[in-house]
Amino acid sequence: MTDTTFTPNDDTTPEPTAKAEAKSHFAKAVEEAKAGAQALGKEAQDRAGEYRDKLNQQKDDLAAKGREKSGEAKDMAYDYATQGKAKATEGMQKFGKLVEDNAAMIDEKLGVQYGNYARSAAATINDTASRLDEKSLEDLGEDARQFVREKPALAVGLAVGAGYMLARLFSRR
Repeated sequence: MTDTTFTPNDDTTPEPTAKAEAKSHFAKAVEEAKAGAQALGKEAQDRAGEYRDKLNQQKDDLAAKGREKSGEAKDMAYDYATQGKAKATEGMQKFGKLVEDNAAMIDEKLGVQYGNYARSAAATINDTASRLDEKSLEDLGEDARQFVREKPALAVGLAVGAGYMLARLFSRR
């Protein structure tokens, strides 16, 4: 038969039970999870910071390109406006010369009084062309603003008339 004698344990420290051991393992796992979460949180913040920096850099680059393109567009618009002013002046001078050249024929066909009207109109057209040529675009813009302030109804009427004429000119019929 087997020996069934019991030997007492002289060690007075209690042996850890399974419950205490499980608590210990659980506490360690929670601490590791917290540390891992903190590490992941820090990594996420670092990456978010990197992406934020990249986004800000791209935003700054796009803003700089936008300012550059805006400056180029302003320069082009100014050049086109200057060319338009020069062509308008040239057209007015040609029209004034045409009216002046035809004043003699108007004298013959309609009378001297109407010929003088044509000469006066030609002189006015040429004078206006000269004043237009002498003014800068900024001065012309200020003159237009002043005209609109002084006579808003007439300015709106002129704008409507000009719009109607342009629409008729460019309509597809």
